[in-house]
Amino acid sequence: MMATGSRRRGSNPREWSLAALWLGAAIGLLSQGPVGASATWMYLGIAHLGSATTSTHSCHILPGLVYQQLRVCEENPHTMPCVSYGARVGIEECHHQFKKERWNCTTPEDEATGGINLFGQILKRGTKETAFMYAVTSAGVVHAVTKACSSGNLTDCTCDLSQQGQTSGEGWKWGGCSDNVDYGMWFAETFVDAPEKLRHTASKDIRSLMNLQNNAVGRQVINDQMNLKCRCHGVSGSCAVKTCWRTLTSFREAGNELKQKYENSISIAEKSKRKLRQRQRRQRQRRTSNNGLDMVYIEDSPNYCRKNMKRGILGTKGRECERDPDARDSCNTLCCGRGYNTEVVRFVERCQCKFVWCCEVKCKICETITDKQTCK
Repeated sequence: MMATGSRRRGSNPREWSLAALWLGAAIGLLSQGPVGASATWMYLGIAHLGSATTSTHSCHILPGLVYQQLRVCEENPHTMPCVSYGARVGIEECHHQFKKERWNCTTPEDEATGGINLFGQILKRGTKETAFMYAVTSAGVVHAVTKACSSGNLTDCTCDLSQQGQTSGEGWKWGGCSDNVDYGMWFAETFVDAPEKLRHTASKDIRSLMNLQNNAVGRQVINDQMNLKCRCHGVSGSCAVKTCWRTLTSFREAGNELKQKYENSISIAEKSKRKLRQRQRRQRQRRTSNNGLDMVYIEDSPNYCRKNMKRGILGTKGRECERDPDARDSCNTLCCGRGYNTEVVRFVERCQCKFVWCCEVKCKICETITDKQTCK
């Protein structure tokens, strides 16, 4: 069943134009080089919108999609740019959250191929970092689809009008255009969870349950962070009548919350894996909000200090760091005890600019000398 506020698909020219752009970009992505067997739907996040090339079979040449996802692509071509954008936003948020960590959300494959082998060996392991990637990209899809619904860019969904006109216990009324997060969560679960459900059905693999759990964490964070916005109506701002609606928060706030969940993520020991399976069954039965949903992993993280190309690890050699021992990217932590090099850097720039009548801007030349530390 489709979430509240949905409606039948139409043929909005703008939507099909966006779909054509996205499909053309995906075709262009494939032309950059071969895609490995470990491709996932997350690769759509590195497909930048390009030329408007389209084909009735374009969905079938996209990398990393299983049959169920191909069906979603064919039935919702106008929503697929949201999936691509949501994955890209999630990847960018990962880069932001981990830019000062030993693993900074990049891999040798990213640097060598411009991202075509996105995260390479990292996603093959069930570590905390993999858990974060699944959660943040799942959250990105929910956020992007929900935003597109409220913006009127999709005909499959509108604002959430399920409570329109109803009065709350505090006396205000539901009104305005609430962001339809229910539809965003429904679509993200349908598309993003498809390969993991297929994998678990075939092999009862614990890794697929881990991925499903972390996908759900990402969706739930977006739902839990919905804000209530209100507007007063009355003489001289008396607020005799107040209408309210629900809105999305910025994705940065979701990223911050997911980083906290990463820091507090739970290792699933062999004896606890049955409990994870039971928890998954209970969640499928309830489908209710669960503020205590935890990010989980099944393998310890590797040593990210030293370069290991076979495991997709770049190491920290050459990374900039801070002398402050309390900084997240302190040299003591980031350089893993190897020490660091210090370089004196001189910056020359225009400064203290003033407008002189008429018509000239005069500036002074300022020189700044700073120290730059890089890991050995």
